[in-house]
Amino acid sequence: MTQSMNEGTRARFVLIAAAALALTTSGCGYNSIQGADEQVKAAWAEVANQYQRRADLVPNLVATVKGAADFERGTLEAVVNARAKATSIQATPELVNDPAAFQKFEAAQGELSSALSRLLVTVEKYPDLKANQNFRDLQAQLEGTENRITVARKRYIETVAEYNKLVRFFPTNLTARFLLHADVRPTFEAQPGSDKPPEVKF
Repeated sequence: MTQSMNEGTRARFVLIAAAALALTTSGCGYNSIQGADEQVKAAWAEVANQYQRRADLVPNLVATVKGAADFERGTLEAVVNARAKATSIQATPELVNDPAAFQKFEAAQGELSSALSRLLVTVEKYPDLKANQNFRDLQAQLEGTENRITVARKRYIETVAEYNKLVRFFPTNLTARFLLHADVRPTFEAQPGSDKPPEVKF
């Protein structure tokens, strides 16, 4: 009888301890941090997807432009080199945990953006190229992709901001530091007017 009571008491104690642990864990933001982490991963995956989409457009764009007579070789080479540099950095989920690698990735993507902008400005000198149907199709795809990149970056910035609040603010920062060993995530530097999709004009 006594042994049975002891087992019953022990079972109740385990249940009470488990319930207390669950309440403590939810109160300290464990689930909130985990949820925010998943949102950051999803937002990053979309950013990576749109950058890859842009990188995939570049070879066709370069091939089409290369067909124009006397098109500036240096401009094309800058685009090709910038694409190679941008795609050499794998946009893995782990990248968002490494500020230095993240900054390198952002810089490479920025170089590709600049190279593409210079290319598109140079195209203005070539009416025949602007009239090329294949080029116009690529232009539309590039414009749509640039818009999606802007939207994806904005969403990533917002989700990282929410995650970083949980990691830095009391009392959830205690859970982040001592239980999850989580740290703030790097984010894109939002430039003035970055909330507006870029215009690609020809």
